[in-house]
Amino acid sequence: MSDMKITVQKNGPFRLEGENLQIVDPTGAAYSLGGRTVVSLCRCGMSTNKPFCDGSHKHHGFQDEPVARDLPPKAG
Repeated sequence: MSDMKITVQKNGPFRLEGENLQIVDPTGAAYSLGGRTVVSLCRCGMSTNKPFCDGSHKHHGFQDEPVARDLPPKAG
């Protein structure tokens, strides 16, 4: 399996980069990504093309300043 990188964009989407990306719906059916190795997923909830970003965050004032941090230890 190849490496994948997810970048949380400032005031924007999640950007997924990698070979052989696969995104599936709740039933397990795969979205056709047309061979793309980079896709952006909506984080603001306003995209008309969910789960993909359509740039709506720019017009709806979505703001978030992501800063990497450690998650707390896994429970039990």
